[in-house]
Amino acid sequence: MLGGILKKTRSYEDRISHLPDHLITCHILTRITTWDAVRTSVLSTRWRNLWQLVPSLDLDSGRHFWLFSDFVSFVGRFLDLHKDHSLIQKLCLTIHDRYAGKSYLTSWIDVVTRGRIQHLDISFIKDSGFGDIPMSVYTCGTLVHLRLCRLNLVNVEFVSLPCLKILYLKYIHSPSEAILERLISGCPVLEDLTLTDSSSENVKVLQVRSKTLKRIHINEIFHVVIDAPLLQCLKTVFHRTKKDTVINSSFPAKVDISFGGSNDTLDPNRVSRRKAIRDILTDISRVRELAIKLHSWKDIFPRLESGPLLHFSYLSRLTATFCNYDLRMLQTLLKSCPKLESLNLVMNSS
Repeated sequence: MLGGILKKTRSYEDRISHLPDHLITCHILTRITTWDAVRTSVLSTRWRNLWQLVPSLDLDSGRHFWLFSDFVSFVGRFLDLHKDHSLIQKLCLTIHDRYAGKSYLTSWIDVVTRGRIQHLDISFIKDSGFGDIPMSVYTCGTLVHLRLCRLNLVNVEFVSLPCLKILYLKYIHSPSEAILERLISGCPVLEDLTLTDSSSENVKVLQVRSKTLKRIHINEIFHVVIDAPLLQCLKTVFHRTKKDTVINSSFPAKVDISFGGSNDTLDPNRVSRRKAIRDILTDISRVRELAIKLHSWKDIFPRLESGPLLHFSYLSRLTATFCNYDLRMLQTLLKSCPKLESLNLVMNSS
C-alpha cells in the first residue's frame, strides 16, 4: 500500500524545473511565443525570471496587447534586459499600428542587427500600411532567416547577407526589378526563396540568378526568369496567358504548379492560354515529382489532331486536382506517366 502511494507521488514530480537554465530557456521557452513564455513566470519562484533569459522575442501587437503603447513599452524593456544584444537570436514582430510601428521599427532592428540576430520576421497587417525595411537589414552579417511582409524595399547600393539561407517576401513593394535582384544576388548562400503578391508596378521581368538556390516559391504577376542550377523544388502559380516562370537551367526534381484563370469557353484568351500551359509543362516534363492544379485538363490533353500528347517520362509521384467533369481525362494522364509509382488524386467539386 505504502509502495503504491510513493510510486504515485513520484509520477507527479516536477522534473522540468530541475533542468539547467539554458535548457529551459533555449530548448523549451524558445518554442513558444514570448507572451506564453511570460505566463510561465507564475508557475513557481524557479520560473519567475526565466523568460527574461530567452534569446528571442515573438510578439503580435494586436493579439497580445490592448494598447500599442504597451507593446512598444514591452519591446523596449526586453531589449534593455538584454544589454548584451549578441544574445538575441530571433526577433519576430507583427505590427498593427499604422504610424507608430514604423517609427519604432528602425531603432529596434538597428539594435538587434548589431548583435548576432539569426532569425528576423517583421510583418505589418493589412490595414497598417507599408513600413520601410531599415537600412541595417541589408548588411546584417549573421542573418540566416529573413521574413518580411508588407514592407517597402529601399534603393540601396550595396547588399551583403553572407549567411542568409531563407528569404521570404510577401506583399513587398519594390520600385524596380533591379532592387529586388540586388537583394537576391546579395545572398551568396541562399537556398530557399519565397516571393508572393508583391505590389511592384514597375517590375516587368525579374531575373533570379543563384548558384545555391534549391527551393523557390513564386506567385507574381510579372515575368520571372530563373537561373538556378541546383534547383530542386519549384512552386509557382500561372497567371494570364504567358509564362510567369521560366527555367533556363537544369530542371527541378519537384514542381508544384497551379494554373489560375477562367475556364470559360468564350474567353478570347483561351487558345493562347492553352498553348502557354502546354509550353510550360513541356519545359518541366522531365520532373520526378509533380503537384498540379488547373481548371480543365483539356488544356493539357486536347484532341489528338490538335497536336501530340505530353509525356512525363521520369515522373514517379503525382498529385493532381480534378473536377468531376474532367475525370474521363485521368486515363489519358496515366498513359502519359509510364513510370508513375504514386498518385494522389484531389477532387474539386467546383
